[in-house]
Amino acid sequence: MHELVTIVGLVATVVAVAALARRLGVLAPILLLTVGIGISYIPGVLDVRLSSEVVLVGILPPLLYVAAVETSLPAFLRNIRPILMLAVGHALFIAAAVGFTLHWIVPSVPLAAAFALGAVVAPPDAVAATSIASRIGLPRRMVTILEGESLVNDATALVTLRVAVAAATGQALSGLDITRTAAIAVLGGLAVGFAGAAVIGFLHRRTTNPLLDNSLSLLTPFLVFIPAEQIHASGVVAVVVSGLVLGHQWPTLMSAASRLQMEAFWKMVRFLLEGSVFLLVGLQIRWIIADLDMDVATVARATVAVVAVVIIGRFLWVYLGTALTSLLPGHRPRDPIPAKSFQAVVSWAGMRGVVTLAAASTITLAERPLLVWLAFAVIVATLLIQGLTLPWVVRTMKLPRDDPRADALAEAGVQHEAGKAGLDRLYELADSAPVTVVEQLRKVVDYRTNIAWERLGKQDGETPTQAYSRLRREMLEAEREVFRVARNTGRLPEEVLRAAQRDMDLEESLLERRHDE
Repeated sequence: MHELVTIVGLVATVVAVAALARRLGVLAPILLLTVGIGISYIPGVLDVRLSSEVVLVGILPPLLYVAAVETSLPAFLRNIRPILMLAVGHALFIAAAVGFTLHWIVPSVPLAAAFALGAVVAPPDAVAATSIASRIGLPRRMVTILEGESLVNDATALVTLRVAVAAATGQALSGLDITRTAAIAVLGGLAVGFAGAAVIGFLHRRTTNPLLDNSLSLLTPFLVFIPAEQIHASGVVAVVVSGLVLGHQWPTLMSAASRLQMEAFWKMVRFLLEGSVFLLVGLQIRWIIADLDMDVATVARATVAVVAVVIIGRFLWVYLGTALTSLLPGHRPRDPIPAKSFQAVVSWAGMRGVVTLAAASTITLAERPLLVWLAFAVIVATLLIQGLTLPWVVRTMKLPRDDPRADALAEAGVQHEAGKAGLDRLYELADSAPVTVVEQLRKVVDYRTNIAWERLGKQDGETPTQAYSRLRREMLEAEREVFRVARNTGRLPEEVLRAAQRDMDLEESLLERRHDE
């Protein structure tokens, strides 16, 4: 009963704080973290001690999966060079820099243990990146790079952590051993991810029930993560690969009803998991401080040094790495070198999250209390310092926004081609349907094409499509009232009302999308 009350309290707090953040106009992850820190000192309210297994196996796979599914595979591949430069190069650079710095500040911490902390704090978190970066109007390419980095860098960090912990516990590791460990993790994760995507895709194509499709989708990240970890491969890589592949194939994998239901389902799962993650991070502070037993001055020096290395080191890597990229073999002149303002925002968007804390909690070394505290300090510092100021940095850098007219023009052109293809198919089959039906379907194509061109020439006033949406929503509300009265007076069965209500709800959801655009 206590566990159920805790879960309900956790979810209720996430919903309430997220609603408050929306009203106040602040980023929900920042407010959730702050509220979590405050609640941790109220005895008996939400007394939750985070388990690394819960995060690494229960929370991380579905969050990585939904982020990968929503990431454009072509855009990911087009930006693979900067993504890998950050996800691999930056992670290793920060791990080494933090390791040497901590060992220098606190010599009692062995170098291998210090490298373990470096691996833990090196990767910006996928949850933090997608929760903050995409909500403040960053250019599309930057969001792709940041999300791509955060999808891949966990694998780099966790493999590095394995090696560092093994070295700290006295295992003799040669260069060949390290190479073998990394190869098994990456190549094994790729193999499991592609195999999982093939099997899950096969099952989706042969499933017609939306509920079964949704259930299979929920199981997918665990079905690839767990087998990958069992063979000592990277479950993170497996989940990311399967998500990217399945997301790319999404339009052909399942029915329209399954896709609509699945989109709504994953939005809710993502909202609750992301919110819970930031709240849980804040709730851990009391436990972490209670476990810490070391000279305050030493802890303070180490904390300031590690946080500074994490933040400044990202700037060094991004600026130097970008400068060197143009000199590397295979660089294509048509790939533009990002502007300094672009590099500045990427450097500042390095928030850490719950994966850092969960990875730190897996460390069983004697220095664990200090390492966990430093990991927590990096999370809080980056989220509060960088997360709170990132919108201001974006405005100050005056990044060029994506051109909505270019998007509208591209959509209108493709919609014109799609409409022509639809009409060609209609005329091929016209002999099998009444003339009135053919004419009605032709008007539907014209209507969709007109909407696309309307968006291209959109002015400040209400467009004809928006007027149509506004009036049709009023009509639907009047129609719903008639159905409700008929149900209440016994003229209509409840089941018939619900079927009609669903049809009207689907129509209104389309109207709301058109009105928002």
